Formats: sequence, C-alpha cells, structure tokens
Amino acid sequence: MFSSYQRSLRRRYSRAPVMAAPAPWRPVLDRTTPIGGLLGVGFALHPDDGRDLVMVVSSDGHGLFDARTGEKLARDRDPDPESSTPEDSPELCCPGLGPVSGVPVRIAGLFGGGLHSSAPTGWSVDVVSPEWPHERVILSTRGGVHRGEPGETWWHVHHADYSELRAAGFSPSGRTLAVATSSDLTLWTQEPSE
Repeated sequence: MFSSYQRSLRRRYSRAPVMAAPAPWRPVLDRTTPIGGLLGVGFALHPDDGRDLVMVVSSDGHGLFDARTGEKLARDRDPDPESSTPEDSPELCCPGLGPVSGVPVRIAGLFGGGLHSSAPTGWSVDVVSPEWPHERVILSTRGGVHRGEPGETWWHVHHADYSELRAAGFSPSGRTLAVATSSDLTLWTQEPSE
C-alpha cells in the first residue's frame, strides 16, 4: 500500500506533460534519432577539440555521433564479436571508433552501468516510473525535482512509453544530456550550434 506522500508523487509525475528542456539546453537535430535494437550509449571526447561524442551500441553495430550537431562520424556494422557488446568487458566498455578508435568507451544500458545523474552546472536528471513500466525522464535544476511545478524548476523532457529505457544522463563534461531507449537516441546540448 502506498503512503499519501507516495500517491502525491505519483500524481505529480503522471500529470506532468512532456515539455521542451529550458535554456540553455537545445535539442540536437530533430530531437530523436531512430536506432533500432539500441543496447547502450557512452561518451567520449574528440581528441582535436574536446567536444562531446556519443557512442551507440546496437544489435546492428556501433556508431559515433557528434553530440553538438548529431552528425554521424563513424559506423561499424560488423564489430569484433569479442568486444561488440559491453557485457564482454568488466568495465562495460567497447572499443571506440573513428576519431576515438582504440580508446575504450564505457557504455551504459541493457548490460548495466549508468551515465552521470548530475552536471557541474547544477542540472540533474532523474528517471521516475509513476506508471511502470513507462519511464519518464525529469530534468531539474538545483534540486528542483522535489519542489515547484513542472516548467519552473523541473521539466518532464522524455516519456518512454513506446520502447524500453536503456540509459539517461549527462556526459562527464555536463554539456550533453542523452536519453537512449531500445529504439532511439535523444540528445540535448548546452553548446551553441555551428
């Protein structure tokens, strides 16, 4: 049986509409990139300029994207079976590709692990399930997920009601927010577009 506090939390998150992330966040590309059979995601830094890169591991191979623009930088449709999924590594890593070729990239998703739940700039991300198994991703600032109304200090930015949530969180730099489901990748960035 749920307490009255738990029931009020459930109502709070169930009623919150999906909304755009506030400034300085902006969606990357059209907001959602379809990736069938997505297993997990991880972050790396571009060796030339330190910008965030997103590595995607799916049942159809590996892909590397620029987190600021969404541009696909590299693709491996046939990765080495010995290292094609993070379950083969105690650190949950897969070898990088393209500009981070040979660099191990930690992957969060179906096989475990996690992305950063907070950013150095005071932002946080939480996953709530008021109507399990449909999960909602909540972006908040300075602990705002526990107070105020949606759109004031917290924003319901993604609702995984059509596929399974794999991972949600920030890059280590805090400049990128990623939400990965079994069918797509959604990215937001705090960096200006080129």
